[in-house]
Amino acid sequence: MERGLDHLLAAYCSPTLAGVKPANLVACDRAQYPDLPQRLAVYRRAFAPRGFRFAIVCACRERWLLLVYHAERLRRRMAEPGVQHVLGWFGYPAGQSLEAQLAVLRRRIAQSSGFPHEIGLFLGYPIEDVVGFIRNEGRGCKLSGYWKVYGDAEAAAQLFARLARVCHAVTRRIEQGETLLEVFAAA
Repeated sequence: MERGLDHLLAAYCSPTLAGVKPANLVACDRAQYPDLPQRLAVYRRAFAPRGFRFAIVCACRERWLLLVYHAERLRRRMAEPGVQHVLGWFGYPAGQSLEAQLAVLRRRIAQSSGFPHEIGLFLGYPIEDVVGFIRNEGRGCKLSGYWKVYGDAEAAAQLFARLARVCHAVTRRIEQGETLLEVFAAA
């Protein structure tokens, strides 16, 4: 296990691995991690029994976009009626499997000149925040943190603090010499 990759995943994906969010997205520099697909094999084997997946959703020239998610939590999230309704706006057929939804997301990332904002639904952001961001083109939010908040700012602030505590605690343990597998008892 390479300490740099452990640190990157700790800093950006700890909330998912700790069970706080269904998914996290992290950009990995291709120059720094040219062999990322091969290196992910270790994480996939170690975390798969606990339901976690490590999926490259974009392999751009300069970076990999890695989605780390808990399969069952994300499946439940994506099946929510409100989430299904919003996904319908972007051409996701209703009732698709999680794997099919991820395939559509990959296509939308590859074909988009910008970034498909519905990805916030996959990352567990509140529906009203994702819709608010899309409708307001990112302007006029009540709070900005891990995402832009258009709904309940107080609840979001509490969640942002929790996410920060989790990331800080796990990153600190990695900096003290533990591996990500040791922190999450996947070894």
